[in-house]
Amino acid sequence: MRATFRGVLPLLAVSLVACGGGKADTSAAATTTSTAGAEKAGGLTDFQLRHGIGPVTEEVTLGALDQALVKEGSAIFTEKCSACHKEAERYVGPPLGGVTERRTPAYVLNMILNPQEMYEKHPDAHKLLAEYMTQMPYQTVSREQARAILEYLRTLKAPAPAPAS
Repeated sequence: MRATFRGVLPLLAVSLVACGGGKADTSAAATTTSTAGAEKAGGLTDFQLRHGIGPVTEEVTLGALDQALVKEGSAIFTEKCSACHKEAERYVGPPLGGVTERRTPAYVLNMILNPQEMYEKHPDAHKLLAEYMTQMPYQTVSREQARAILEYLRTLKAPAPAPAS
């Protein structure tokens, strides 16, 4: 019985996690360039260390803010992500205000589209898991939906630093 309990406990922990986290982006607001880079420690390339691990294997360059995508992304975020993420406060997951200033667009997309492998292999995602003790599950979003979420995240500003005492 004890061995059975040990096998079930990790599955139970994973099943209790509940927060939210396609095709190529064809909008004029984003362009891509191909990847390159030699493998580094842990088998990751320079590109993967900077932009994450997942289906987005090219650098994503964002153009002007696309208000239609912002609106779509806001709705998807509310439905799939807001239970665990807030703009300016620590919650189940990290605050997402200013995330696009801290992370590359490709990293954000890969985190949305491939959280399991990101947590397993990417050192920064692994640190987030250690800090928040909750793994973001894949929220069954398409690449287009992830791109809309990214556009919405671009509108969230980083919280002001706390005043020094």
